[in-house]
Amino acid sequence: MDIILSIGTTIVEQMQKPTLAFLIGGMMIAALGSKLEVPEPVYKFIVILLLLKVGIGAGISVREANFVELAVPALLAAAVGIAIVLLGRVTLGRLKGVSQMDGMATAGLFGAVSASTLAAGMAMLDDANVAYEGFIGALYPFMDVAALVTAIVLARLAAARKAASASAQGGTMVMGGGSGGGGMGDAVEPGLVRGILTDTVRSPAISALLLGLALGLFARPESVYDSFYEPLFRGLLSILMLIMGMEAWSRLSELRGVAHAYLLYGLAAPVVHGALGFGVGLIAHHLTGFSGGGVVLLAVMAASSSDISGPPTMRAALPDANPSAYVGTSTGLGTPVAILSIPVFMALADHFIGL
Repeated sequence: MDIILSIGTTIVEQMQKPTLAFLIGGMMIAALGSKLEVPEPVYKFIVILLLLKVGIGAGISVREANFVELAVPALLAAAVGIAIVLLGRVTLGRLKGVSQMDGMATAGLFGAVSASTLAAGMAMLDDANVAYEGFIGALYPFMDVAALVTAIVLARLAAARKAASASAQGGTMVMGGGSGGGGMGDAVEPGLVRGILTDTVRSPAISALLLGLALGLFARPESVYDSFYEPLFRGLLSILMLIMGMEAWSRLSELRGVAHAYLLYGLAAPVVHGALGFGVGLIAHHLTGFSGGGVVLLAVMAASSSDISGPPTMRAALPDANPSAYVGTSTGLGTPVAILSIPVFMALADHFIGL
């Protein structure tokens, strides 16, 4: 009973904080038909600044981090990203009305990481004066890349098997494949994984994050970090949450044309995945002394679904997958559910570890 009261109290408190308030406000004005728009270049600029901030801060912390304390959470983060995709393969991928290609693309986005959700988690912990490892941002690429690569490889291998089966039965090799995604040679070519890795690393989100990591690790950017990026963080995040709220509401309409299974998955997956990340974070806590705040953020990353690096990667690698299914489920449901669940993970960490 105490933990339920603690979770309820934490949720109410966080609802009044800027991060969640702006997200809910964005959803409300979109639901009321507001014509408010934030220009796309402004949105991209805000995302780049936030990712640079997270990356630079992580890079500065990595310089002083113990190798084991960093390596264990990093490997666990990659394992969580892969596990989420495999879980989606045996759940969403087998539900009625969900094609294997669409299911894997959706699972890949949910296994990858949302920069906005991670930033929201950091802001909530900062507001609550909860400490966490500065290198948390360095875990982002491990989970993100592992999930995207796993989902794309499995989807293309499945398409290749389907095409080969159709060919063996006297069909044509184009079934289930389409351009760029269905041939056996495309799916098993030696350079497939290397190509996916290259495309992912070159995506705007991962590029900005890795640049920030490199600057923080090899340069001395503390002065600009403290005077520019840190003071702007919460203000920029509030605008991003407003945008995410409006985007989430608009994306909900896209789900009307796809199977109801996506609705169930979008509501349940962030909570289930976050619980998985929380459990793995507890393992890191017992192995290396990983902080309670770090456990929360690992759960937040697992609960999140990619809204920046993932969609363009999926569009390029899996052109036959339906964006209304995987983007609508991720942005329309996954992102707001993940952000709203952050207080739950904070309350759980406080109960099991102490924040």
